[in-house]
Amino acid sequence: MSVREINFDGLVGPSHNYAGLSLGNLASSRNAGAVSHPRAAALQGIEKMRGNLRLGLAQGIFLPQWRPDGAWLATLGTDISNADPHVRAAAMSASSMWAANAATVSPAADTADGRIHLTVANLVTMAHRSHEWPQTLAQLRLAFSDTRAFAVHGPIPAPFGDEGAANHMRLSDSHGAPGVEVFVYGQSGGPFPARQHVEASKAVARIHGLDPARTLFVQQSQEAIAAGAFHNDVVAVANERVLFTHEQAFADKQAFYASLRTLLPSVEIVEVPASAVSLADAIKSYLFNAQLATLPDGTMALILPSEAQTVPAVWTWLEQMIAGNGPIRRLIPVDVRQSMANGGGPACLRLRVVADPKDIDPRFLVDEARLDEIARIVSDYWPETIAPDDLSDTRLIARIEQSWLSLVDHLQLSGDLMP
Repeated sequence: MSVREINFDGLVGPSHNYAGLSLGNLASSRNAGAVSHPRAAALQGIEKMRGNLRLGLAQGIFLPQWRPDGAWLATLGTDISNADPHVRAAAMSASSMWAANAATVSPAADTADGRIHLTVANLVTMAHRSHEWPQTLAQLRLAFSDTRAFAVHGPIPAPFGDEGAANHMRLSDSHGAPGVEVFVYGQSGGPFPARQHVEASKAVARIHGLDPARTLFVQQSQEAIAAGAFHNDVVAVANERVLFTHEQAFADKQAFYASLRTLLPSVEIVEVPASAVSLADAIKSYLFNAQLATLPDGTMALILPSEAQTVPAVWTWLEQMIAGNGPIRRLIPVDVRQSMANGGGPACLRLRVVADPKDIDPRFLVDEARLDEIARIVSDYWPETIAPDDLSDTRLIARIEQSWLSLVDHLQLSGDLMP
């Protein structure tokens, strides 16, 4: 079996808008009411995927969800024409583009039955995201339908909030080797909600059949949450044996680091000190919301938002880091400004799956030619702009629906994903 890491990016949907629905997400709140650019956003995401392919990385894709979500509105006894404005905005949300929140993934090397386990995230702490999981689950069950290789699980029940891989890290000597799985959770008490509950994390670990001796549950620091780190991946990212993290990411970092070094003696912890980069600057730049990837030559690269270049303290520290002899050897800035303005950087847009590509439904894997086809559909159908007041415009709604239908029909998925 040829196992490798595959990044599945969420394609930005045609209803991408800035309604400011995400409490605790500073960028989302700051840009509430602004005009969005769905076409540009999706094309930026496609270019990011192209960049990964050119680096020699494997690339998959998840499709936007059907919007407006009429089934969800029906459970509330309304429809898109009669819903209150905040409910209408939630029904039109394109936040499923952030595939890091699609699921938690445990590779076969870590699970009791030797299969790859995926648990769809329930996202119950935010109304606009809480109705994503049925359509996400449908895509996961299509993409990973080979039950010899995969086990796809439904959501953890409410009230236990589970936000998926954005609060999960895995460290190992190589992608195919047994790893240490790290579940990061928050505790309420600050100005913003803690979205990942420890009860949900422990349930996922049990369902995936993980070895308790190689599974860590680590609390996120209150300082990080209060500063706007609504997910762990805003302040830390891991890849193979490397943990790249802010000094203030965890409530008890010394205990966490000690456990990690015991379980994985080869681990390298690259910690950015608060004296060099404040939490505010880290979150403003989304320094840690980056893809830390192993390239074909065995070196590691940090694929990070171009905003990191505009924050002097961040870029100065990064340049000093790669000038040294550490494990991260390259910095690759990417332009995902439309996603960043809604509070999601490069790491938010992707879900990491360690698997053999031949076991995956090929409709969910992309190469440059397929990305060309998708880009043409986006250019032809995606709205150029959306202002929040446009969300009740029946002409816009019809265009969003037609955009989605054109995409899934082209990818031969309409028979499987029709709402």
